[in-house]
Amino acid sequence: MYNQMNYYKIPRDEWRNLYQKYQVSLSAKELSRIKSVNDRISLADVQDIYQPLVHLLGIHMKSRQELMKQQAEFLGIEAHKVPFILGIAGSVAVGKSTTARLLQTLLSATYPEKKVQLITTDGFLYPNKELKRRQIMQRKGFPESYDMGRLLTFTNDVKNGLPAKAPRYSHKVYDIVPDEFDVVDNPDILIVEGINVLQLPSNQQLYVSDFFDFSIYVDAHEDLIQGWYLERFETLLDTAFQDPSNYYYPYAIGDRTKATRMARRVWLTINRPNLREYILPTRNRADLILHKTQNHLVNELFLRKY
Repeated sequence: MYNQMNYYKIPRDEWRNLYQKYQVSLSAKELSRIKSVNDRISLADVQDIYQPLVHLLGIHMKSRQELMKQQAEFLGIEAHKVPFILGIAGSVAVGKSTTARLLQTLLSATYPEKKVQLITTDGFLYPNKELKRRQIMQRKGFPESYDMGRLLTFTNDVKNGLPAKAPRYSHKVYDIVPDEFDVVDNPDILIVEGINVLQLPSNQQLYVSDFFDFSIYVDAHEDLIQGWYLERFETLLDTAFQDPSNYYYPYAIGDRTKATRMARRVWLTINRPNLREYILPTRNRADLILHKTQNHLVNELFLRKY
């Protein structure tokens, strides 16, 4: 359990009243396009949770910008643009991607003059061919399966205003897409989402989170996350049978009971150990924890005091 003494515990009903002056107009159809497979989020969640959060992020951005300006004045140089980097962490199937895409949408609408980009760290996984060569295919998603050096170089380039390329990962084929990249070029705000963004690799002197200006951990009880993972797997099978190139196609056209049994085994042998050993311990490093309960409902938030 994280040290609650380091956080302000804020129930949903209190959080929603912290800021309601400015509302982004978001339709149910737009929200549906943003949310991930099997995730649940409502327009009430946008208003109660994410509108105040965007305002809080605005406070941090303004404060950081003022600090950079004053530091430049102290040095007698001209202030230069430094992207604000927001990290979003949490378990597989907890709803990180929905949170990241929603914040990108809301920040873009709230600050139309700012360029807001989003990348996931899935693109920095080693390709399946390399994972097999290293004999760690069954450890995919664990710290050693990521090219952390490449991710650090990418983040450092972004912070220094240099164009940076993030490899693309396809969940459809369950692998890196060769020679395809997302180019991040001098954004005002960059959102970095992934299970590993708050981790501290033992072989690195610099961590990705060192570049973050604010970080969020999406949290829920392990039993709920397991249920969401299995529900998502079932949903993916319901569509994968239409596409032979889909990674899940063989499971979709085969025995559903065996497929579900396989998914449970993956959770027990890969996702749960990864959550317990490497993801959950990073929760204490987040500036804000979004705690979810049944149906992905955020019921309380924990904001770091210092």
